[in-house]
Amino acid sequence: MSKEWPLWEVFIRGQHGMSHRHVGSLHAADSEHAIKNARDVYTRRNEGVSIWVVEAEQITASSPSDKGPMYDPARDKVYRHPTFYDIPDEVGKM
Repeated sequence: MSKEWPLWEVFIRGQHGMSHRHVGSLHAADSEHAIKNARDVYTRRNEGVSIWVVEAEQITASSPSDKGPMYDPARDKVYRHPTFYDIPDEVGKM
């Protein structure tokens, strides 16, 4: 049995951003400690408003070698891209 704590991926939402971004990884015993450690390590200057932590072993990712088969069908769905819509300035960020 491994004596090392699980690896957690850390995502921070900045004060002026609307989405979380990956900032790094850390080891912690559980999610509560991972959030506290992430706060101490990655938000030293109060730049974050929200922290997400995800145990690394719970992340499932596609393989870069599957890029073609994974994304080629999306090219037939150009209507999904926001380039066809005019968004009024009053709406702000979306």
